[in-house]
Amino acid sequence: MLLRVIGIGPGSPRQITLEAVDAIGATDVFFLLDKGSRTSELTALREKFLTEYGAPGHRVVAIADPPRDRRPDDYEAEVRRWHAARVDAVRAAVSEHLRPGETGGFLVWGDPALYDSTLRILDQLAARDDVFVEVEVIAGVTSASALTAAHGIVAHGIGEPILTTTGRRLSATPAGADANQIVMLDSDLAFRETAAPDDLVYWGAYLGTEHEILVSGRVADVTAEIEEKRARARERLGWIMDIYLLQKAR
Repeated sequence: MLLRVIGIGPGSPRQITLEAVDAIGATDVFFLLDKGSRTSELTALREKFLTEYGAPGHRVVAIADPPRDRRPDDYEAEVRRWHAARVDAVRAAVSEHLRPGETGGFLVWGDPALYDSTLRILDQLAARDDVFVEVEVIAGVTSASALTAAHGIVAHGIGEPILTTTGRRLSATPAGADANQIVMLDSDLAFRETAAPDDLVYWGAYLGTEHEILVSGRVADVTAEIEEKRARARERLGWIMDIYLLQKAR
């Protein structure tokens, strides 16, 4: 069976690629992991993409996302358990709803290769099943590129490296690798504990959408503003997708 993993960008309907549009139009059944009412706006946006670009007669199957402990004692063990539960849920849905000869699809925010579990889940699915699973990946605009574009900046100095990491791992950045750090999945704004006052932070939330918020400047000058805007937006919408670039003072 052919399963497509389609990157749809960070949220703007105008940031979906023509390749993704073609892939959506060539797919029969779309499997959407449903995280409940908290992210209903994101679900509605994905459904809008399918309404606009999906082939006539395509079907949508919602899969209830298994619960996950967000603050476990053993983070990696909890993620492995959660992924295994996701594999079980996806396997059941695909077996029930994908007919012989049909193609299934998964819509992924940003790019499937960057901090998304869909490809890992499908790898585990292929390893479990006797049925041959072919996976096709459609690249998407990343939130990192949307962030730098929104701020109108280059992510690094001349010839400098970029480290992409998570809030959980920010404090473990190796010495010499901290000149330019793109930080994702940071629920606690970890840069408050790791950055120097003169370091620069370029923060963005809901990139490319009508809710987009951008803040940039010296850490000492803008941290409180980011905290306030982030908290208000999360309270108003019930969810948040944000990312930031942290640069050492030069």
